[in-house]
Amino acid sequence: MRPMQRAVHVVGVGMIPFTKPGASEPYPAMGARAAQLALQDAGVAYAEVQQAYVGYVYGDSTAGQAAIYGVGLTGIPVFNVNNNCATGSSALYLARQAVESGMVECAIALGFEQMQPGALKGAWDDRPSPMARFADTMVAHQGLDAAAPRAAQFFGGAGLDYMKQHGIRADTFGRISVKARQHAARNPLAVFRQTLTLDEVMASPQVFGPLTRYQCCPPTCGAAAAVLCSAEFARKHGLDRRVTIAAQAMTTDTASTFDSGDMRRVVGYDMSAAAARQVYETAGVGPEDVQVVELHDCFTANELITYEALGLAPEGGAEKFILDGDNTYGGRVVTNPSGGLLSKGHPLGATGLAQCAELTWQLRGQAGERQVEGARLALQHNLGLGGACVVTLYQAA
Repeated sequence: MRPMQRAVHVVGVGMIPFTKPGASEPYPAMGARAAQLALQDAGVAYAEVQQAYVGYVYGDSTAGQAAIYGVGLTGIPVFNVNNNCATGSSALYLARQAVESGMVECAIALGFEQMQPGALKGAWDDRPSPMARFADTMVAHQGLDAAAPRAAQFFGGAGLDYMKQHGIRADTFGRISVKARQHAARNPLAVFRQTLTLDEVMASPQVFGPLTRYQCCPPTCGAAAAVLCSAEFARKHGLDRRVTIAAQAMTTDTASTFDSGDMRRVVGYDMSAAAARQVYETAGVGPEDVQVVELHDCFTANELITYEALGLAPEGGAEKFILDGDNTYGGRVVTNPSGGLLSKGHPLGATGLAQCAELTWQLRGQAGERQVEGARLALQHNLGLGGACVVTLYQAA
């Protein structure tokens, strides 16, 4: 992976409170509000923005325009982005790429989702599903449970395969949910701010494998945005240049996803590891240099395996990492100080940009009760089955 061509600064971020389905504004209002918050945070007029990248999963074509038009009608290119749960960070990737390459001096990335209650499901039943190959691989490996949500079978299966290989306890996964709720209790924008005990997590209804209900992220509505610009643009307009994207990588599936016989790889372990490796190599740092991480904890099982994919824990060392408290305040690296997808919520198109907002606040020292002391390097991991993974490293000036 080549080094960054020129510095790209995150000069403004915005996020609205995440809510349960049915409690939110319509998506155009949510998206416009998040974009306005990011522009206000940056101190940039929308007229100065040259391109917009807008992500969502459940919506008709040009829903991105419907949202961004609530901010202004300036005639700029608006690109609609859909990469499943990695949609928000895919929009961020494209905006960063446009600024880094010199095509534009200032771009906005926006993500939103207006979700419905219940498990995720496809919108079309009259054509092949893009997840068909993944589903066939899963069924061949572990069969199909008609009563369990499909996403939970993917990630719960990954948890089962990890347990078989490393012999860890089922309640190790539950501890991740306890930690997520403790962090979210400090986040006024999170959808679930009530803490839970390990007994409560493990006593909640079984979903699949080691996963109980409190170990699965909720369907959520919300929006978040980020304004990116070049160093020259920031200097010219007197903008906050404290946060820079030091490195970023996007990966997609390789043959190992389908032929490894391991559900961890079916759900993106190898994509995550490859993206992280590229980012560390480009930035010239290692996982030991990072103080704070926002990673894709759609299920507790995915957070656990991602510790190892990102190099935060050695192979087979995730349980010790959790039991030693190295994933939270006072430990080695604070993971998901926002509460993560499990407790902050997971509006699919907004998630990657909500992660960006949290880490930007952390590096500026603006995270309030969630502040990670001495945060200088922050890592973001956003995963979408189907598949895509984006890993981004942010650096404080």
